[in-house]
Amino acid sequence: MSTTFKPEITVPKSIRRKAGFKPGEPVVFKVSDRTITIVPKSTPDEIEDEREIHDSQVRGFIRKGYEEFVAGRSRPIEELFAERAARPRRSRRKA
Repeated sequence: MSTTFKPEITVPKSIRRKAGFKPGEPVVFKVSDRTITIVPKSTPDEIEDEREIHDSQVRGFIRKGYEEFVAGRSRPIEELFAERAARPRRSRRKA
């Protein structure tokens, strides 16, 4: 495979298949030194999920829920929704 000056790149079918890329799927190119990595483009929901999982408060809720699950405790879904609704809402930033 060689590079050209066309504004497109053709990735061999065998590589696309191994990577799980589908025809027409949007991708992002990430460059580090002389290495180019091609990854699927994240949807706005996936970007928000990624941002939330790094939030210490969200990790705390996940940890608390896991501990309750392991201990065999559960609660009605209405209680969970009420607790969630009582939390102050953060403003959503556009990705």
